[in-house]
Amino acid sequence: MAEVSANTFLPESFPGYSVDIAGQIGLLWELIKPPLIIPLLNICVYMCLAMSIMVFMERLYMGVVIVLVKLFWKKPEKRYKWEPMKDDIELGSEAFPKVLVQIPMFNEKEVYKISIGAACNLSWPADRLVIQVLDDSTDFIIKDMVERECIRWASKGINITYQIRESRGGYKAGALKEGLKHDYVKECEYVVIFDADFRPEPDFLRRSVPFLIHNKDIALVQARWRFVNANECLLTRMQEMSLDYHFKVEQEVGSATHAFFGFNGTGGIWRIGAINEAGGWKDRTTVEDMDLAVRAGLKGWKFLYLGDLQVKSELPSTFKAFRFQQHRWSCGPAYLFRQMVMEIIRNKKVTLYKKFYVIYSFFFVRKLIAHMFTFFFYCVVLPLSILVPEVDVPKWGAIYIPCIITTLNSVGTPRSFHLLFYWVLFENVMSFHRTKATFIGLLEAKRVNEWVVTEKLGDALKNKSNNKAPRRSLSKILGDRIQLHELGFALFLFICGLYDFLYGKNCYFIFLFLQVITFAIVGFGFVGTIVPSS
Repeated sequence: MAEVSANTFLPESFPGYSVDIAGQIGLLWELIKPPLIIPLLNICVYMCLAMSIMVFMERLYMGVVIVLVKLFWKKPEKRYKWEPMKDDIELGSEAFPKVLVQIPMFNEKEVYKISIGAACNLSWPADRLVIQVLDDSTDFIIKDMVERECIRWASKGINITYQIRESRGGYKAGALKEGLKHDYVKECEYVVIFDADFRPEPDFLRRSVPFLIHNKDIALVQARWRFVNANECLLTRMQEMSLDYHFKVEQEVGSATHAFFGFNGTGGIWRIGAINEAGGWKDRTTVEDMDLAVRAGLKGWKFLYLGDLQVKSELPSTFKAFRFQQHRWSCGPAYLFRQMVMEIIRNKKVTLYKKFYVIYSFFFVRKLIAHMFTFFFYCVVLPLSILVPEVDVPKWGAIYIPCIITTLNSVGTPRSFHLLFYWVLFENVMSFHRTKATFIGLLEAKRVNEWVVTEKLGDALKNKSNNKAPRRSLSKILGDRIQLHELGFALFLFICGLYDFLYGKNCYFIFLFLQVITFAIVGFGFVGTIVPSS
């Protein structure tokens, strides 16, 4: 067979062979575009359109259901048996079930007092309440501070114990599991979990426990999160919009239609018997809360979401903390789906309809497709289609459906409606990290079990602003703030936008240039709170 060389496609006689590199690349592009690039890009467009329809139908379904819930569904107190907790003169405190409060911590210097204080102020008989502070801190100074705080509350008559472990095996799941092994826990019927930055109102138990007492098939009562620092910066406002939709729509719909949703890991109270029946806490993924919820749901237990029972908490306000949190929240569900999908299919205790809901709606669309569709369509396929005019992206897929999806997402936080367009641009940026984490989970790659505790600042920023921060080297500053991946995408989208501005017909360059600005803002580290070095 004759040897094939570059001269076959680019002969030396071709004008400008030695100097016109751009011309050679252009000729090569024209040669491979019809047989390879156009068909491949068309397939990608069809796949993205299919994913957009799946996400659209899911959002539309939840939108219709939430309207019906608000208009016609009975309140939880009417749908389930519920009676207020009353003091009984004859029985005294024995009329109240014994409740365990678990507060897992890891180097929570800025917020540990808030959560411990809130737990100790719960309105519940002191002899019927056991508070565990599960401290996995590696900083001995912080461990000493937390222990002293526990001793201070114990001196006031609060039944609070300070628990430490020899190692952080299993991270949060390991700490919660270890906490349930103590002998005094055997007397407790229910366990409520609060992360270190959560501060429940005193009536939290009086409003939630009656649902568990009078409805023996309910395993979990989940409260809604409210955010004390939502107005701190634009990053926290963006998070508030996403999480408000999650609680007000996704959790409410799951509770009303299937009595199933993902446990949020904190701000919820469990029936200990249900935890044990489901197999207890497992540390096989970074979403031990979702893992337990799915296993308990497959055992036939019901979950209840109470939207009017709210717990104050703190949002991560630095981009670094937020990025690590989103990696965990995206990688964990994908890895859990990989591990449990066959177990869900083979399960015989729940209906086929509920299995379909868990596999398709809860996992596949919300935890996998939503991230991939956002990233691949808006950051890869749509920009590339501008460079290949032969590939047509329908207006309904590029503009109309995304606008409807965005509008449906906005119902959670009406006060931030004016930020909706920037929220879309920022979510497109974050979809890169979420998609990468999703594939890590699906493929069980290297960072699949990476656990980085979300940093809570509390009053740290206020305190540090009063002190002069030490000077840092330029390389340290750039290393902390510059995000090369985001800057790379900004450059790619700028090239595509410029080409569309010069030669395109669809005016996509307006969206692309705005997306370039957003990628650049994140890439240069001008998003979130900038904490001075201590």
